[in-house]
Amino acid sequence: MADDPLGRERSHLAASRGALRAMREDAESLDIKDVTANWVNAAVLSRQIEERIKALADLSHTPLFFGRLDYLHAPGAEQAEGAEGEQFYIGRRHVHDAGGDPMVIDWRAPVSQPFYRASKTDPMDVGLRRRFGYTGGDLTAYEDEHLSDPSESAATSKLLQQEIERPRVGPMRDIVATIQPEQDEIVRSGLGGSVCVQGGPGTGKTAVGLHRVAYLLYAHRDRLARTGTLVIGPNKSFLHYIEQVLPALGELEVKQATVDDLVAHVEVHGTDDSTAAVIKGDARMAKVLRNAVYSHVTLPTEPVMVVRGSRRWRVPAYELESMVRELLDRDIRYGAAREALPQRIAHTVLVQMERSGEAPDDRVQDSVARNAAVKAAVKAIWPPVDPARLVLRLLTDADFLAVHAAGILDEDEQKEILWAKPVRSVKSAKWSPADAVLIDETTDLVQRTHSLGHVVLDEAQDLSPMQYRAVGRRCTTGSATVLGDLAQGTTPWATRSWDEALTHLGKSDAVVEELTAGFRVPTDVITYASRLLPHIAPGLTPVASVRENPGFFDVRPISETRQVVDACEELLRNEGSTGLIAADNRIPALTEALTAAGLTHLSPGEETTHETRLTLVPASLAKGLEYDYVVLDEPQAVVDAEPDERTGLRRLYVSLTRAVSGLIVTHATPLPRQLD
Repeated sequence: MADDPLGRERSHLAASRGALRAMREDAESLDIKDVTANWVNAAVLSRQIEERIKALADLSHTPLFFGRLDYLHAPGAEQAEGAEGEQFYIGRRHVHDAGGDPMVIDWRAPVSQPFYRASKTDPMDVGLRRRFGYTGGDLTAYEDEHLSDPSESAATSKLLQQEIERPRVGPMRDIVATIQPEQDEIVRSGLGGSVCVQGGPGTGKTAVGLHRVAYLLYAHRDRLARTGTLVIGPNKSFLHYIEQVLPALGELEVKQATVDDLVAHVEVHGTDDSTAAVIKGDARMAKVLRNAVYSHVTLPTEPVMVVRGSRRWRVPAYELESMVRELLDRDIRYGAAREALPQRIAHTVLVQMERSGEAPDDRVQDSVARNAAVKAAVKAIWPPVDPARLVLRLLTDADFLAVHAAGILDEDEQKEILWAKPVRSVKSAKWSPADAVLIDETTDLVQRTHSLGHVVLDEAQDLSPMQYRAVGRRCTTGSATVLGDLAQGTTPWATRSWDEALTHLGKSDAVVEELTAGFRVPTDVITYASRLLPHIAPGLTPVASVRENPGFFDVRPISETRQVVDACEELLRNEGSTGLIAADNRIPALTEALTAAGLTHLSPGEETTHETRLTLVPASLAKGLEYDYVVLDEPQAVVDAEPDERTGLRRLYVSLTRAVSGLIVTHATPLPRQLD
């Protein structure tokens, strides 16, 4: 073994897998019958043990460790004379032997950081960094960098390139073995601050956001276990695509949702035209809603008379008015103020009781607050508000809207958002996605929304200001990681600048980082797609591909749909997944053509397998997805499917940049002039 370094590493891998198996068996054998005081404790502890067992699963096709660091000195003892260095294997999770000594170090641990950050100019006390190559779950190669050896020149890691370019089948993989220094800085940024990552296609922004969640859960597990974490994506297909990344890193408790899921107070069955959707998504609507909610408060003109036994206690109207004005001035939630008002009235009565010689306690105050006269007064002064009913009234009652939108929305804007037909009830209304966001805003005006410890918001450039506010409410006392690309904004209300977006989110102090190194999209493909940038996002830095392999790229004029199928068959002869992306209205014709040719295909969100590797993707759902090879059908049709040219070109930019290894563009009609 002394002359077989690869054999030694394989032995360590086998021993580490055995140690992980023993850790799992220890967890499975735990007997909690004599250590729990009651059934509640037993249930909680049982669940924790089940989660521990799941987290210790050994994924046979996933490398247990991917690197090794040989320190020149023991960490923390760099200055100690004669201190011997230590050797650490870096992997997806911590593994220890029967004696408790580490065999694999979690990639998130401080001692692992030099694996991502160390360089020739700053070796960080690392003498050697070793990367491992795998085929399936088998260790097949290694590659060394002697960071402290000035005679050894820096070179691009072949194994790193191979891992980046490795064909992918199935859901998104973690990038824990390939995290770059600029990505690692974002991943390890603290929980207290929010971060916004602007990144073009293939820069790894989604992976960076997910790995940041994993890092924060490692560094602040107790706190985030109490407050919770959430990943927000643009649609269900995207969430399904990324859902295996965190479990592969041992994190099972992170919830995922779309913005529509967050605001699902009513069933959504309707749609808005783009003009109405833009107005409803404008931040000014928050002022309209606030005006409408607080218009229900009426200053009192009559006193409250509280009868207790043979005594009567009178609270004059001017004192009631003072209480109401004070609550309004404090700017607390409508519902919280409504709950506080009867207690204020009761306190005033108690003061009168004490002056008359009585000695009332808190139980008396609560009793007075529940008195029928007090409850009637509160209902008249500060009546309950149902958020959905209030929004329904705003959208159907022109006079009510005009009063509360005065000076905020002009008459034409008010007409755009008014419903043409009256609606009988909240349940029968055909609510649109934008309406649901308005109801969520109103709900928060009435009762504070629960805040989480950390929220990751992906594809954020497509959110409206009101949607940003909805997400921001979920992390008012926590932090956020905002991920997006201004060039990929494909909604009429797409974000114009991150400063504006972060202000609506309530995180104006967030640090904005830009990723410009492309790891996914081949050089020739990203260069072609970047021709669109001056037309869709002037001023943005084009992505510079760091891929050594330029990739396969071809633009093909065609005369019939069968030639699109031929292109798919050609790419399927390669290893990996293939996506056929087309304008939404072209999907039926392409489905028919693929079926006629006997080509089995999937829809976005369905997991590819080695038997079925072709996915037919409507351009509207392509964002965030990636395939080894892509056929893009009719670029001009993708542009024409959108309400305006800029949005269409942005949709085309997204579609052009989904390929990892190769792209074929087919077109029977002329290409958009911006690509010439």
